[in-house]
Amino acid sequence: MRNLILTLTLCIATLAIQAELQNVEIGSEFVRGSGWYDFDKQLTDPLKASINPGETTLADQTDVAVTAYNNNRALIRDRRSIKLLPGEVTLKFMDVAAQIKPETVSLKSLSSPGNLLILEQNYEFDLMSPKALMDKYVGKQVRLINKSADYTFFEETATLLGNNDGPIYQIGGDIYLGHPGSVVLPKLPEELIAKPSLIWLLENHGTDHEVEVTYLTGGISWKADYVVTLAQDEKTLDLEGWVTLTNESGATYNNAQLKLVAGDVNIVQELRGRGGFGGGAARMAMKAAPMREESFAEYHLYSLARRTTIKQNQTKQVSLLRASGVQVAKAYEFRGQGHYYAQPLQQHAPEKVGVFLELKNEEKNQLGMPLPAGIMRVYQQDSDGMLQFSGEDRIKHTPKDETVRLRLGNAFDVVGERVQTEFKRIANNFHESAYTITLRNHKDTAITIDVVEAIPGDWKILEESHPHVKKDARTAIFTIPVPADGEVELSYRVRVTF
Repeated sequence: MRNLILTLTLCIATLAIQAELQNVEIGSEFVRGSGWYDFDKQLTDPLKASINPGETTLADQTDVAVTAYNNNRALIRDRRSIKLLPGEVTLKFMDVAAQIKPETVSLKSLSSPGNLLILEQNYEFDLMSPKALMDKYVGKQVRLINKSADYTFFEETATLLGNNDGPIYQIGGDIYLGHPGSVVLPKLPEELIAKPSLIWLLENHGTDHEVEVTYLTGGISWKADYVVTLAQDEKTLDLEGWVTLTNESGATYNNAQLKLVAGDVNIVQELRGRGGFGGGAARMAMKAAPMREESFAEYHLYSLARRTTIKQNQTKQVSLLRASGVQVAKAYEFRGQGHYYAQPLQQHAPEKVGVFLELKNEEKNQLGMPLPAGIMRVYQQDSDGMLQFSGEDRIKHTPKDETVRLRLGNAFDVVGERVQTEFKRIANNFHESAYTITLRNHKDTAITIDVVEAIPGDWKILEESHPHVKKDARTAIFTIPVPADGEVELSYRVRVTF
C-alpha cells in the first residue's frame, strides 16, 4: 500500500511538470506568432537570454487624456496597468496614434517610479497591408489559386519577381503580369505589424506597474464656432459657442478627459518629418456651460466637465459657452482709400455702406470669458418669427473686456456718394483737395454712419462741415447722424504732405 501511494505521488508530480512545460511551450508559440518577438532566438542567443517579452493594448488602459491645440496637434496621456517580469524586459505598447511624433514620447511608472528604467526606445510603423505583404515576398515562392472553366479550383506555385506597379510572377518558364485568382502566402513576415507600436527595452525591478505614456500627435484639430441670435430690436443678442473637434490621428480615445488650448503656441518647423455676468438668468447660463476656462501660461485652457469618447475619423461638437441678453450696437461705416488724396479723381458711383455689430466681452455684459478664435454666424427673426441668416465673420482670440466687432455685409438701403470738388498740387509732395460725401438713408429708422477716411502722409483738415476725430496718424473719422428716409452732406478740405 505504501509503495502504491509513493508511485501515485511520483506520477502526479511528473504530470504537473509536464503541464508546466506545456504551458511554457504554448506561451512561446503565442509570442512567436505575435510577430514582434522571436522567443526561439532568445533561447539561442546568450546575449538576449535575460530579456522577457510583454505587451499592452487598450484592454489594459485605465485612463486617457487629450489636450488639443489650434495647430493640428494634441498631447496624449495614456495610463495603463501592466505586468512585467523582473530583469531586462521588452514592452510592446500597442494602440498608439498613427501620427505620433516618436521624439516626444515619454514613459514613466506611477506606482513604482524608481524600479522601471528605460534602456532603449523604438517606434515601429511598418504596417501590414496587401502591398507591404507582397513586397516582403519578392523573390520568393507563393501559391496562386484560380478557377477553371468548369468552375473547379486549381493551384499553382509561382515566384514573385516584382511588385512595383503590380505583381509580376514566373510560372515555369513564363512571365505573368498580374494574376486573375487569389495569392496565398505561407506565413506573415515577422517584421510587419498590424498597428503602430512603441517598443521599449526596460530594466525592471518590480512586477506590476501603473505606467503613463505621453506623446504629441498630429491629426487632431479643433476650432470654435458661434451662433448669434440677434433680437428684433437689434439691441441684444443670445450667444452660443461650440467647439468642433476632428480626430484623424489614427487612434480612438475612449472615455477621455478633453482639454483645449487656445492661443498661438510656437512650433518649430522641422526640415523633414513624418507625417457676467449681469442678470441672474445669464449668470446661471454661463455657469452651466460644459467647459471650464482657466489661464494657462500665455494661453487659455478649456476643460470639458465630463468625459467623452473621441473616435478615429470623427468630428465631434461640444458646447463651449452660452450667454443671453448680451448688449450689442449696430454700426454703419463708409470707408475711403489712401490714394484718393494723391491725384484728381473721376466721379465715383454710389458706394455701399458696411454693416457691423459691436459687443463688449465683459462680465457686466453677460460675457467676460476669453473667446477662442472662430466664426460667429448671426441669425435674426423675420416678421413671421422665423430665424434667417444675417451674415458671419471670423473673430480672433479675444480676451475678456475687449470688443468683438463683426462685419455682417453691406446695407441695402444705405448708400454713400463721394465727389472730389477740388484738387491742387502745390508742390511735388504737397497737395490740397476738397470732398463732398452724400449719405442717403432709405430706411424707416434713423441711423449713424461713421465716415472713415484713410489719409496718408502728414495731413491737416482745413475746413469741415462736421467735426472729425483723429483716430490715429492716418485715420480721420466723421460720425454723421442720418435721419430716416433722408440724406446728409459732409464736406471737408484737407492739406497733405507726402
